[in-house]
Amino acid sequence: MAHPYKGFEPKWFQGEIPKDSYRSIFKWGVPEQIKAPREDMLRDILQRFGINDDFLHAYQQDLGLDEVKFDIPIQLADEHLAALREIVGNDFVRTDDYARFSVAYGKTMFDLLRARNKIVENVPDAVVYPENRKQIEQIVAYVSEHKIPLYVYGGGSSVTRGVECVKGGISLDMRLRFNKVVRFNEEDQLITVEAGMSGPKLEEILQNAPKVLGAKRAYTLGHFPQSFEHSSVGGWIVTRGSGQNSTYYGCISDMVLGQSYATPRGSITTDSHPRKATGPDLDQLMMGAEGTFGVLTHVTLRLSRHMPETTRRFSYMFKDWQTGIAAAREIMQSEAGKPSVFRLSDPEETSIMVNMYGVMDTPLKHLFRAKGMKENEMCLFLGYTGGEDGYSKNCAKTVRRVAKRYGGLSLTGLVCKGWEHGRFSDPYLRDTLQDFGVIMDTMECSVNWSEMARVHAEVRKIVKARPQTICMTHMSHVYPQGGNLYWIFIILENDAEEFRKFHASILDAIQRSGASMSHHHGIGKMFGPWLEGQLGRNEYDVIRALKQYFDPDGIMNPGGTLGLDIPEAEKRFLKEPNDA
Repeated sequence: MAHPYKGFEPKWFQGEIPKDSYRSIFKWGVPEQIKAPREDMLRDILQRFGINDDFLHAYQQDLGLDEVKFDIPIQLADEHLAALREIVGNDFVRTDDYARFSVAYGKTMFDLLRARNKIVENVPDAVVYPENRKQIEQIVAYVSEHKIPLYVYGGGSSVTRGVECVKGGISLDMRLRFNKVVRFNEEDQLITVEAGMSGPKLEEILQNAPKVLGAKRAYTLGHFPQSFEHSSVGGWIVTRGSGQNSTYYGCISDMVLGQSYATPRGSITTDSHPRKATGPDLDQLMMGAEGTFGVLTHVTLRLSRHMPETTRRFSYMFKDWQTGIAAAREIMQSEAGKPSVFRLSDPEETSIMVNMYGVMDTPLKHLFRAKGMKENEMCLFLGYTGGEDGYSKNCAKTVRRVAKRYGGLSLTGLVCKGWEHGRFSDPYLRDTLQDFGVIMDTMECSVNWSEMARVHAEVRKIVKARPQTICMTHMSHVYPQGGNLYWIFIILENDAEEFRKFHASILDAIQRSGASMSHHHGIGKMFGPWLEGQLGRNEYDVIRALKQYFDPDGIMNPGGTLGLDIPEAEKRFLKEPNDA
């Protein structure tokens, strides 16, 4: 470890992970990579939970090293399996236990707790690995004719049970063979790729475009979600995802200029013109459907120039949450440009972050006291600017001017660099902590400025009502009209069903507060019961009508995705109607 413990250090699991094991499926990311919390961070967590080192002397949960084995019969007839093998090849249809379970769950803690406890349910009958669009179109046509449920698995980072095969059938695993560049147009600054393309592979191609694509310069998509290293382009689009740099680059729905889908109705392809007024936008209608209308095959994305040399990092400490929000709003409404990364942490998250990134190991802790800033009140603001050099410079200047006006204490760019260093590796903490019964998960919602303080307080109140709960919140993905509130909660729990109930209570609180219940995680099956109540009955009927048009037999990602085929009694209606 980079920072050795001075006191007792738990025995973090770093052993070999069998390739056919449960852990190889539920563990985040690269099998041999782990991340342990800094000692200060761990001590902070234990103190907040009111427990001591004794709790960490033994693993509290199964390490998941056993071979994946279960007894769920394959329901798909041999003739159907033979037909699928005829389409993609014998080696690219698998029915073994490991393959079936490998695409069954995503990465919400509900999934991880079930996997650790060897609760295997909702697996497909077969996993199919397509190579090209023609094969996918043939598969969709075949399952439509024979009424076979079809699911799609991209990177598997869903935190909404988006990939779970509730009705059996088949799952298309796009990672193995459906991940190529289809077309690159430098003059239009566009690239078309297959939906199974991974985030790192796409970004590597773009940043090395002169060598790989014969381009004149390097490019970037600018889309970097925390799941970046282990998520797919298709997954970003069907859930309407956002990256951590979205305040400047936009969300994925802003980057898409064209799409192709294989649907039970037939193929759907849109053009890639930069703007059009040709009726309702079909691209926007298809994005966010999460595979319930059809299978996304190709996508055309707008690119930006890659200019890391213009990046200007900043970090400030504000005296409290209200002051930080006021400064953030002024920055976003100043008309002086938008930072690329923009993140304001509330007091509880700030308290943990300064330990997590070693800030309290520096002389800054004395400066905080000298400036009258108190732990559990002060709020950390960090980010960086980008774009053309003059734009980036002016934007950073505006951030500095506004932060100073609101009493922000500059921490230079060093804290931001610390955050950057862990921005994609922090999810590895979940595995090391969960081995000892400490679990960490997230929720998020979209809020207007006028609602920000109230929604933060109302949702936080529900989360903190559970004993021994840490509730960190930050504002990110920010706009002139508001931003995204992102909750990270840490609790002690071993039971998947108890976690699901806790998770549902937070969704209830978000909907009651009037916020949008998802900014970028999507809906899946876990959030599905709340969607009609979020949108309104008449508004939701539009989604229902589109589903009926594209998939009248209900075979595309069935089992509750977007709340489309769940009993009325399971739906949640908690938001007051908006009569404005």
